[in-house]
Amino acid sequence: MNVAVVKYNAGNICSVDCALRRLGIEPVITDDETLLRTADKVIFPGVGEAASTMRYLRERGLDRVIRSLTQPVLGICIGMQLMCRHSEEGDVDCLGIFDADVHRFSPAAGEKIPHMGWNSLYRVDDRMFPAGVEGQYVYFVHSYYVPPCPDTTAVTDYIHPFSAALHKDNFYAMQFHVEKSGAAGERILNHFLNL
Repeated sequence: MNVAVVKYNAGNICSVDCALRRLGIEPVITDDETLLRTADKVIFPGVGEAASTMRYLRERGLDRVIRSLTQPVLGICIGMQLMCRHSEEGDVDCLGIFDADVHRFSPAAGEKIPHMGWNSLYRVDDRMFPAGVEGQYVYFVHSYYVPPCPDTTAVTDYIHPFSAALHKDNFYAMQFHVEKSGAAGERILNHFLNL
């Protein structure tokens, strides 16, 4: 299987590379349009800041490329947020794949920002996830979130419910770090690869 990981100015790409290699996949990490278009699957991962990352993507035409891909595409963490319409982080318009906005958490009594740690998934859509994922714990690190919306396929609760995953057409996205989520994350990533 030919898997491309989008190369851009974001951190955490190496952990996705390692997770794929554990599953027997040797991905190509690239910003080349031809390699992205001809891959069987594309993964858009990362840790970063929305406004500077969108500027980088636009300067290189990657915003246009990602929006126009027709194979299964998986956004992880900021990759998911950038697939939305707009982010409060830097007040920036994003790719607009999902008709949802990204908001900053407002801390409640005793809650810390960023949200960092293990939380369980609920309201899980079995079309996007393998059986038995409901209630499983996955790993989050983020200060911004997408409220539940029509494209939500899993929910997590921290301060209030938010979208842990989104799906629309060939685009899939997860706020949690599937590559750092242990056995559950490995099953979820493998399920995406086998779509």
